[in-house]
Amino acid sequence: MLVHGAWHGGWCWEVVEEKLTERGWTVSSLDLPSVAEKGAPRLGMYDDAEAVRTALESLDGPIIIVAHSYGGVPVSEGAAGAPNVVHLIYLAAFQLDVTESLLALTGGKHPAWANVDEDVVTVSTPREVFFADVEEDVAADAIAKLLPHSLTAQKEKVTAAAWKTIPSTYVVCELDNALPVAAEEAMAARAGHVVRLPTSHSPFLSRPDDVVRIIEAAVGQ
Repeated sequence: MLVHGAWHGGWCWEVVEEKLTERGWTVSSLDLPSVAEKGAPRLGMYDDAEAVRTALESLDGPIIIVAHSYGGVPVSEGAAGAPNVVHLIYLAAFQLDVTESLLALTGGKHPAWANVDEDVVTVSTPREVFFADVEEDVAADAIAKLLPHSLTAQKEKVTAAAWKTIPSTYVVCELDNALPVAAEEAMAARAGHVVRLPTSHSPFLSRPDDVVRIIEAAVGQ
């Protein structure tokens, strides 16, 4: 199961999903409700976690979950106690502990590239922040699909951490402009296995074959 991060949608996994399907995997992705057009109802991280739980309940195991960026937060929350999940992969993701939130981890401040407008957060320079090493046309298509993210989702605290009982892999993206590499390395210390990629924040677009390789390597870990 593939879980996107803030501002993105299930669409961001299309290439990885296609490659996995060709290799015999059964793949599903979902759209987190905290990502929505401005003016839409603003839902939070707990709503996202419920979406993760609901998706897991509809699937037969064993399941590997891949969470990108913010997606790591509702996955840690929503997959806790799920009997059919055998591995978690945090792809440049927030592998938070109980009582932590995305915004608290950044000291309560948003980076300069994030614009806060009441209850939504948007991104001013997505090309540089998310897609620095992605081909121009692919990046342009992705940028056109980005939507605002709920500020509430970034504030809500984790109440359960699935990675404490489910084996996990952390993927450090060494050229990431969205999440400092030092922060990724600190969270990676919570994972049982660590992999490094020489990519920016979106290897599912710039290096999809490497993402597939990491997923397949998680089998049996």
